Amino acid sequence: MTPAVFSHGSLRLYLLSLLETSPKHGYELIQALSDRFGGTYSPSAGTIYPRLAKLEEEGLVTKTAVGRKTVYAITDAGREELRARASELDDIENEVTDSLRRMADEVRAGVNQAMKSLRADLAAAAREAKEDTKRFARETTPQDTAPDARGESRLALREAEIVLNEFRQQVRADLRQASMRDGIPAAAIGGLREGLSRVRSELLSKLGR
Repeated sequence: MTPAVFSHGSLRLYLLSLLETSPKHGYELIQALSDRFGGTYSPSAGTIYPRLAKLEEEGLVTKTAVGRKTVYAITDAGREELRARASELDDIENEVTDSLRRMADEVRAGVNQAMKSLRADLAAAAREAKEDTKRFARETTPQDTAPDARGESRLALREAEIVLNEFRQQVRADLRQASMRDGIPAAAIGGLREGLSRVRSELLSKLGR
């Protein structure tokens, strides 16, 4: 995915700009890039570390072992490289912005297609449920004094699956949109987990479990 985001040699210079603010270990650089792209792009270790090794070889960064982590820091030569290529760095920022717009368009198109598919699935499931109801009514005779509990249970399960799928798609769309805007705070995921746990507890209580 790197070529679609950074042109040749651009990621190398962008890493230097990230290290100019403060020393970082590899994961922090990966996370900084992921944050810059709103979570839509996260480079692999195989993408980052070879470039860091090349920067070290050229004397533009140094690395220091801190505990079990290797921390990279920019050198004076690295800062001079950034100053000399400041205009290129501006171009890279423009490239990043363009890449973000393209990714946003792709995500938006994917969400719209997913919602169309969901609506089609829901319509098909609703028709199937209606046919099941009609079939159940045709097959039930006046002599049947007890309701077909198993058939009703199947219909209830189908309806529950439709509700869950609709909820899942809506939440995914909301999360993707939030990711493209300001990011997703950890508190939001914690609240989602707690809310789902509470709903499940209430459901189990209604099911008599």
